Amino acid sequence: MRIDLNSDLGEGFGPWPMGNDAAMLALVNSANIACGGHASDPETMFQTLKLAAKNNVIVGAHPGYNDREGFGRRVIPMAPDEIGRMVAAQVGALVAVSALVPVSVRYVKPHGALANLAARDMDVARAIAQVVHQIDAQLAILAISGTCLEQAAREIGLSVYSEIFADRGYLSSGQLVPRGTDGAMIHDVNEAAERLIEFLKTGLMPVIDGDPIALEAHSICVHGDSSGAVAMATEIQNRLTAEGVTLSGFLAP
Repeated sequence: MRIDLNSDLGEGFGPWPMGNDAAMLALVNSANIACGGHASDPETMFQTLKLAAKNNVIVGAHPGYNDREGFGRRVIPMAPDEIGRMVAAQVGALVAVSALVPVSVRYVKPHGALANLAARDMDVARAIAQVVHQIDAQLAILAISGTCLEQAAREIGLSVYSEIFADRGYLSSGQLVPRGTDGAMIHDVNEAAERLIEFLKTGLMPVIDGDPIALEAHSICVHGDSSGAVAMATEIQNRLTAEGVTLSGFLAP
């Protein structure tokens, strides 16, 4: 069995780092790099892209709401077309900076509240898929498994890859348990690893409000902004490898 390990990185701003990007980039196969909305700036993007290239990590754009104060975890009321243009501006910024490294941006994964909205709102999902296709039809979409964004991206002809989360709880709808709610976060590395191993064996994901649900997965996300991110990514890498799972980028040859 082969699966990708990804993380949301480059989420600092100016002199304020977020997480340990250098350590995470030595562990993951794919990096979702913030591009100026919920976090980051040109220098942070450049340095994170350089580190990714040094570690042969595949790079994706990680656009979110323009809300640094809320770290992109609050829904900002916007029309779907406005959301599309916001995403276009952020993806374009990362693509431009990536040319200076140089390294190729290969996919797009929405962040935080924007990702959760695109998971359940087809109009927003289609707006994001449309602008990604217009920017570069060769860009792939990395989407929360079993959600509207997967469907919208497939409709327009984009390559679609599905992700599950090592450190987040699930609802029976396939969406993530909202942050701040009991069961939203999984901090215990052993619990996270055991859940992933069982999922890879059965294809079923435990939920907090019903029976386990079937999900598809090409990639596993470990959030890079938590204090335990490196320990969790390391444990997951070790445990999955011991189970005979090959960790390889979902866009690797």
